[in-house]
This record gives sequence, C-alpha cells and structure tokens, in this order.
Amino acid sequence: MSTVPRRRIGTCGPEASVLSLGSWHTYDRMDFADAVALVRHAVDLGINLFDVGVYGFPGHPPVFTDVLFSAIVRAAGIARDDYLLSEKLWLEGYPEQPLRDQLERALFRVGADRADLVVLGDIRRADLDLRRLAADLADLEAAGLVGCWGVNNWSATSVRTLRDHALEAGSPGPQLAQLKYSPCRRSIPDGEPFAALFAEGISLQASDVMEGGILAGRATPTREIGRDPGGIRDQIMAAAKGLAEVAADLDATPAQLCVAFTLTHPATCTVLFGVTRMRQLTDNVGALALLERVGAERLRELVEPFWADRDAVDPEGP
Repeated sequence: MSTVPRRRIGTCGPEASVLSLGSWHTYDRMDFADAVALVRHAVDLGINLFDVGVYGFPGHPPVFTDVLFSAIVRAAGIARDDYLLSEKLWLEGYPEQPLRDQLERALFRVGADRADLVVLGDIRRADLDLRRLAADLADLEAAGLVGCWGVNNWSATSVRTLRDHALEAGSPGPQLAQLKYSPCRRSIPDGEPFAALFAEGISLQASDVMEGGILAGRATPTREIGRDPGGIRDQIMAAAKGLAEVAADLDATPAQLCVAFTLTHPATCTVLFGVTRMRQLTDNVGALALLERVGAERLRELVEPFWADRDAVDPEGP
C-alpha cells in the first residue's frame, strides 16, 4: 500500500518520507478515534516522519498534542521503530535551561527514549553562544538521545557558523533546515546563501506550505498562523484565488499545487504539513501524482507570478 517515497535527511540522517505530519494545532482538535485512523493510514501510505514539537509557552493555555500523539501511536498499533520522531528544542531559556533537561521532558511527554530528529527553534537573541550550543548538541548525539538535528528559520550565516562549531565538537552538524516555503514565500530557500549550504549536503524541510490554510482556500483561518516575514500576508491572501485557478487548470487542488511546488526544490527531503481530516491527508498525498504528471519545471513556471516575497525578504535573513 505504501506510495510515499523517501529521501535521506542531509548526508548522515535517516531516510524520511517526502511528506511528514506536524502536530501543531492538530491532534488536540480532533476526535481521538479519527486521529488514530489518520495516523495509521499515514504510516500505511509510507509516511514515517512525525513532528511533535510543542508550541506552548508560560502564560498560554497548556498544550497536549504530543501527549496525545503517544496515545495515538499505541492505539494504532505502530511500533516505535516504524516511525521517526521529530522534536523541537527552544532556545529562549538556554543555557540556563539545559537542552538535555528540555529534551528529556519532551521525550517523557511523548513516551519515547530518543528523538530521531531535533529542530532548534528560532534565534531570538543576539548573545546566543553557538559554540556552546554545538557542543551540547554533540553531547546529546553521543548519549543516543538525538539521531540528527537541524534548525528552524535561521539565517544561512548562523547555520554555517553553528555547523563549523559542530564539526569541531565531533558532530556531523545540522542535517536539515526547516524553512517557510510556498509558491508565495520563496526568497530564502531559493536564495544564494542557502543554495551554498544545500550544495554541501544540508536538506530542506519545507514548512508553512499553505500559509495556515490560506493557500488551500481557507480565506479566514480558524487557527493561529506562523509569523509573517516581510509583511506580505495580504498579498498571499490575494494570490490564493489565482493559485486556485492554476490548480483547477491542472485538474488538481490548491493544496496539491502547494505541496507539489515545494517538492520541486532539489534540496527538499520532506514537506511538513498538518491535517485534521482523512480527506486532507489523501488530498496532499495526491501532490505526488501531480508532480509526476506535470513536471517540476512546468510547475515552477506556473506559480512564478505568485512569488510575493521576492523583494520583501532578504535571502540572507532569518
């Protein structure tokens, strides 16, 4: 039944499905039985990478999507060796809050003894000690708590600096960069600074590919959306209609067009999205057939007019 192919993360990471499921605002909005059926079906299709990073902060309501995931995989009869677990590590409290303490708490919540992939959250402070961070990550790898690691929305310069420190610490360094990437947000993944890193073996994990559902046709999103670099969200909302027309001409859905586009980037190892209904999962998997039918070059030509951040975001920026 497996239909979703796999690509290696970086140069020494595991082979991950080219489509991966995120947990942000998903499992805690679903009926439990529906969530079990959805995750079971995803694994049967060949999806093996699940991001259970928790976006919960002091002063905000508690989040349980990762705890729910631990129950979902048990109820679905999915063995731990049958999927890759991706966790987030946040840097706001680091180094006062050690990475190991944070990771062990996250693993306890999800009922696992290791993370196959850890993605570091955004850099939000100028005094972050990247040398120390690299050494601490190397220690987590040596302890078997982390299989490989990457970064989320970092600048190419910061990634390269961290990579150099990691190599000195005996770590292979970052294997993946999780970046916003869609037909409208392209400047950073398609820019020259990251092109050099991709050429050296770092992979791209495309995220926020539908702009919180806006590009899939949801004019009024019902959940929180990620930040808006360049202040272009109004342009993205305006572009949604045109993208839907292109998709219709291809006998596809807007969601399929967005997912297929991100797979045209040669560095993409996996595309991360969240779904709360089985039909959304089935629809997104259909992007693979769309890409095969239309081809990468033609898809990129068709969505070129909708590139909204071309002059609004610096390709070297975070």
